[in-house]
Formats: sequence, C-alpha cells, structure tokens
Amino acid sequence: MKKILAILCLAILLVNTAIAVEPQRLKLATTTSTDNSGLLAVLNPVFEKQHNAKVDVISVGTGKAIRLGENGDVDLILVHAPAAEKKFVDNDFGIERKPVMHNDFVIIGPASDPAGIKSAESLKQVMQKLLDAGHGFVSRGDDSGTHKKEKQLWQTTDQQPEGDWYLSVGQGMGVVLRMANDKEAYTLTDRGTYLAYKDKLTLNVLYENDEALFNPYHVIMVNPAKHPHVKIDLARKYSDFLRNQQGQDLIRNFKVNNEILFHPDVIK
Repeated sequence: MKKILAILCLAILLVNTAIAVEPQRLKLATTTSTDNSGLLAVLNPVFEKQHNAKVDVISVGTGKAIRLGENGDVDLILVHAPAAEKKFVDNDFGIERKPVMHNDFVIIGPASDPAGIKSAESLKQVMQKLLDAGHGFVSRGDDSGTHKKEKQLWQTTDQQPEGDWYLSVGQGMGVVLRMANDKEAYTLTDRGTYLAYKDKLTLNVLYENDEALFNPYHVIMVNPAKHPHVKIDLARKYSDFLRNQQGQDLIRNFKVNNEILFHPDVIK
C-alpha cells in the first residue's frame, strides 16, 4: 500500500512539475520583412528563454497583421505602416504603440535599368519613368506596409500603373524578390529583406536614400478592453524586450553579409 501511495505521489509531482514548466504561448502578427530577414530567429529565442514562453509568429503583410489584431486573433503586432497603425490605435484596437527600429525602402531592378530610373532626381521622376517605360514591375499587392508605401509613390504621378507590365501578386517580400529577379523586373522592397536575399539576386538597388523612403517599425499590443483573452502581461514583456538594452543591441548587431539590416530607435 505504501509503495502504491509513493508511486501516486511521484506521478502527481511529475504532472505538477510538467504543468509548472509549460511555456506560455504568445501570438505575434508581424510583417514578412521581420521574419524573412531572419531577425526574429535571433530575437525570439532570447525572449523565450528568459520568460519561459513560446512566440508563435504569424508572418503576413501589415494590413493583415492589423486585421488579426482587430479580431483579437493575436496578442500584439510588429508592423511598419504609420497611418494604418495610428488608425488601429485611434479605434481602440491597439494600445501603447511604441517605436522599435527602422530601415528604409529601396527600388531595385535589372542592372541595365531599361526605365532609366538611376538618373532620376526625385521619387516622382522615378515613378513616372517606370510608368512611361512599362518595362515590368512586381508589386506585392497584399496591403502590406510595403504595398501601402508603393501606392503612395504612384500617387505622386497622378496616374495608376496599368497593363501587362504591372504584376500585382499578393505575396510576401521574399517571393516578390524572387519573381522580380526571374522576370528582370523592378520592385519596391525594404532594404533589410533585400540584403537578406542579395546573394540570390541579380537585381541592383537603383534608387535609394530619399526621405520619403524612411521605414519605421512599431510594436502595438492588442487592447484587452476589446479582447479580454489576450495575454497582455506577456505581450508587454515582449514589447519591453524589443525596446530594452538587450533587444536593441540584438537588433543593432544583426547583420547579413556584414550588412546592417535594421537600426534601433530607442537605444541608439
């Protein structure tokens, strides 16, 4: 009898121990750029170890990430479309929108540059040259932060791209880069993802370093007043981690082929 009781006690202890160490799961909706670049593969394991957590990453365009937040399907979002982010917060779906990092957008294309955008003196001129040449442009077409920026750039010409030369594919940045490369076409990309894929591409950066191409990223927690089930405490810990000394150093030191992909915005 004593032996049976001892076995039962041991079994209960083992069950309780397993429950105690079961990691909390945090749902993060973020852009394909943060995922495709490899940055999250560096950041998340550090956070998970510190907080006995598992970060479930949903890598989508910013528009879809925001909709996931609105629906309460995730605990927080990490995105790069300031106007859409502010609307998300203003409508009480998100709280504590905070800066994390930035990079910039670049326009890439074949080295031969058939549209002649490398000689352009402004973004407006770049976009007009692309329209006039009709050479080939691959658009993400997925309501991502990159797609939103692209639409803003076309608006500078008071024209919209039309025709077989303009491909709106509804895909993430990595897929778009490969498609543009295969077709020797132009595309707009964040610099981080381009650098992560650079060795696999023959396309070159043809227009860059314009203020209008600045690309900031913010972290926003889903409002628990709208969705009480969200793990707000764990989400806040993740937000704080991205912005504390350790997280910012990891972002600063993250490189591909000795190229910096993102620049921290909190601790510089």
